[in-house]
Amino acid sequence: MTEEMTQGGLNRRMFMAGTAAVAASAALWPKEMRAQAAGRKFAASLGWTTYDSGRHLQDGFNAAVAELGGELTMTDAGFDARVQSDQIDSLVATKPEALFITPADAVAIAPAVERAIAAGIPVFCADSAVPGAIVTTTAMSNNFGMGQYSCEYICKALNGKGKIARVMLPQNESWDQRTLGMEWTLRRYPEVEIVTEWAFALAGNVSPRQAVDNILTSHPDVDAIWCAWDGAAVEGTLAARAAGRNDLILTGIDGGSQAFNYIAADTPLKLSMAQSFYEMAYLDVFYAHELLAGRNTPRLISTPTYAVTKDMLQDGIPDNFDVPGEAEKMGWSRAL
Repeated sequence: MTEEMTQGGLNRRMFMAGTAAVAASAALWPKEMRAQAAGRKFAASLGWTTYDSGRHLQDGFNAAVAELGGELTMTDAGFDARVQSDQIDSLVATKPEALFITPADAVAIAPAVERAIAAGIPVFCADSAVPGAIVTTTAMSNNFGMGQYSCEYICKALNGKGKIARVMLPQNESWDQRTLGMEWTLRRYPEVEIVTEWAFALAGNVSPRQAVDNILTSHPDVDAIWCAWDGAAVEGTLAARAAGRNDLILTGIDGGSQAFNYIAADTPLKLSMAQSFYEMAYLDVFYAHELLAGRNTPRLISTPTYAVTKDMLQDGIPDNFDVPGEAEKMGWSRAL
């Protein structure tokens, strides 16, 4: 799943053009096929709808169903795996023709996903893979690659030498791949030292802001903080400001207007690996229609990721960069 992190490349341009074409392809369907699609019954179990990521996933599912046809029942688990498992079981009981899932804790909900598959319902995942479950299609980012790329950014900014901290997101197997990618990059930078780390826990009492406050207090000479997601990077930026550490370098992963605003304002947050959440959701709905029409579907889709820095935001803060084709209009090239 990991790709080389060079700029451009024919294969990537071709892939970008291909994914942009997905959203427009419904117009090419025969009228009778589109009429049949209008009656499709779908369900979506969303692990969360908060933050820019959750909003863009929700928007992608709703837009795709509205444009491609069908009816959609949607639930929100609020990052609670037990609640999501129960919601999946309830949605399965309604006998949808396809089930869309964004896992907050992919390992914990795997038994519920397997029950849905055993009931004969095609399952399509976005953002994370579900281990052990043979779902029809998973559309997601290259999490390992995002960890690699963002750590590489820090190492180069430090000229290959310095002290860093990291804020991790281990409870989702796919999200934890970012930390593994970060560690792989560090193998090439022996003079970049991790002096401390903190792992986020949903049930914990410490927020990312508090964690970064503690990091800056105990390690005032830290040069950079690698964050596994933008929420931590944004809160870390607030902590850096409070500590008078405008020289600190922070990176995040997710993308969206909140992180983009901080990057554009020349704060310590310098980079966000912006994921295509809207496109993940849209692809799931598109390929559900393709499956129900008797056509082939891909098992895994690696959706575009953009390495967003200040220079890419000079013309404004985009909220639709992950709608197929929009990033290309802005002159953005996918990093992964």
